[in-house]
Amino acid sequence: KTVAAKRPRFPVPGSTATLCKASLAAQPVSTAVLAERITSVASIVGGESPIWKPDGTTIYFSSPLGGLWSVPTIGGSPTRVARDLPGGLVRLAPDGASLAFLSDKSGNPEIWLWDLRAGTERRLTNLGARINALNWSPDGRHLAFSALRYGQFDLWTAAVASGTITRVTDDSRYETYPTWLPDGRSILFFRSDDRWADHEVMIVPAEGGAARTVATDRDLFDYGTIGTRSKMGYPLLSPDGRTVLFKSHRSGWINYWVASLEGGPVHALSSEPADQSDAKWAPDGKSVVYGALVDGTQQLRITTIGGPVRSLTSHETGVASAPEWSPDGKRIAYFFASATQPQDLFVIAAGGGPPTQLTVSIDPGIAKTLVVPEKVSYRSGPYTIHAYLFRPPTGLSTGRSPGVMYIHGGPTAQFSDTYQPQPQFLAQAGYLVLAPNIRGSSGYGKAFEDANNPCWTHCDLEDVLAGVGYLKGLPNLDASRIGVTGNSYGGIMSMGAVAHAPGVFQAAIPQSGYANWVSFQDYNTEIQHAKLNAYEWGPYPDSAQVYRRNSAIFSAQAVTTPVFLIQGDGVTQPWRPGVYPIPASAEFAHALDRYNKVVKVKTYPGESYYVTGRENSKQVLIDMAEFFDQYLRDRLGAPGYSAAAGRP
Repeated sequence: KTVAAKRPRFPVPGSTATLCKASLAAQPVSTAVLAERITSVASIVGGESPIWKPDGTTIYFSSPLGGLWSVPTIGGSPTRVARDLPGGLVRLAPDGASLAFLSDKSGNPEIWLWDLRAGTERRLTNLGARINALNWSPDGRHLAFSALRYGQFDLWTAAVASGTITRVTDDSRYETYPTWLPDGRSILFFRSDDRWADHEVMIVPAEGGAARTVATDRDLFDYGTIGTRSKMGYPLLSPDGRTVLFKSHRSGWINYWVASLEGGPVHALSSEPADQSDAKWAPDGKSVVYGALVDGTQQLRITTIGGPVRSLTSHETGVASAPEWSPDGKRIAYFFASATQPQDLFVIAAGGGPPTQLTVSIDPGIAKTLVVPEKVSYRSGPYTIHAYLFRPPTGLSTGRSPGVMYIHGGPTAQFSDTYQPQPQFLAQAGYLVLAPNIRGSSGYGKAFEDANNPCWTHCDLEDVLAGVGYLKGLPNLDASRIGVTGNSYGGIMSMGAVAHAPGVFQAAIPQSGYANWVSFQDYNTEIQHAKLNAYEWGPYPDSAQVYRRNSAIFSAQAVTTPVFLIQGDGVTQPWRPGVYPIPASAEFAHALDRYNKVVKVKTYPGESYYVTGRENSKQVLIDMAEFFDQYLRDRLGAPGYSAAAGRP
């Protein structure tokens, strides 16, 4: 049960008064109206985590609507505090009077300060370099941050009053994510090797000097090492400054481990067959709250060091994330999302009980129209593959429906109990959609995560094909009409599926994928891509044969499926050139065209390689429906095809 706070209503992005709330669920709509409805479902809550005001009366949060917002913890209407603050890295000063945030508004990523009382801002740094993490000192006089200025990520500090910048470390390895000790004299941080797989928890004097190792970890690849949302995150220091938590794969799952700053053996915080994240120490240092993800559902748990564990949340499905203790330790704010609810802000008593919802992101009328996916599983060789099945709403489809395999990005990622706009759209357009967590996905243990190393679009394709078999076993599926799509790795797999398993799919829409890992070495400007490939396949050119084998482009002649390639036009941040446009989809299109295959390409303006803007995302849905309808509903009379399966 959720307790509704007083007037928690928040403007719903893209909502329209012309929608009849009472009848939305029962009425068929045009593709354009459906695309508008699906893309209107978006969270108004963002950022890393909720931010409590020191007196506990207010919570700040970043919003995709723009700027920083606040809401009373007893409930009420959220209000915008600052319009120009970005939705990412924001830190509240210890005295609650100002915010530090990262912005590239001056041309490069720099640290800015926002005075909450005066409503004014000033730039603190002018380093002209990439910055990826920051933290206030306990007395609020300095900020520690990690930045790339001289070809390597090092730790720096900035004096808040004067803006004086001091370089703290100088090492060829990646030194990131600083955390101050309570006395303000030393800084804890992560040092990562060049593979981004081995990590050390380090401590260094705040003024610089020799660093020493507190704890070490091996073989946890962190794709976000230089990003603002690293998998390792910050070293989590206890309030008394004696104990640190860090993530490790050493148990076979991503669990938190405990180390003393004085050194010695480490031990698990709470060992379990689940991936743990978002841990936070209670203000008194006696408890830790964290998220535990099991088969797509994430609960919040509370434990003491070496003590019992209890569940704080109890939802059947959904993802509770980013918990943050109130200053007095009596309440916890967190985000919650589900397959039919975008992320919203909640507060719950630390001792348990029903949560209070502080924001509402979705129009209730639109919520009633959304498909609730079923959690299903099927066998693929030695593996059990967990998946989400989206069925067309009852009454909006007759006869047998075409099917679509929808593949997630990564590949080290997963589908969880959160809103997925494209499967929602396709299901409501009359398609049966299966979204599987194929081998290589996270969330099911390290062995499963590593199971597609180094055989992308080959061994994990077996799980996609087994998913096709699962779909064909459903009585209401038109087994002769099945498509495949997905974004990023989903695009890569869609290319690989039509090239390495010709004839299985009757239409494919690869979105922002890569088909040629050999030429990729020449134009790639994203180091994280290269690090991931090197970790899973071996470095190039030493493993050149693997890169070629995993490239769909070299099997273009075998493709029999009509292909629609989607991508953004390649816009990058103004402070780095990138590649404009990225040639990956065009390469595959040219290869298919060379063999007279059916291929279409569309590039969406104002986007990076990935399409994320709302208007373009809406057009993508419309374009996807047109293409799938052309090739999966064209009434050619293929064996087993039911003409009655057309869209109502």
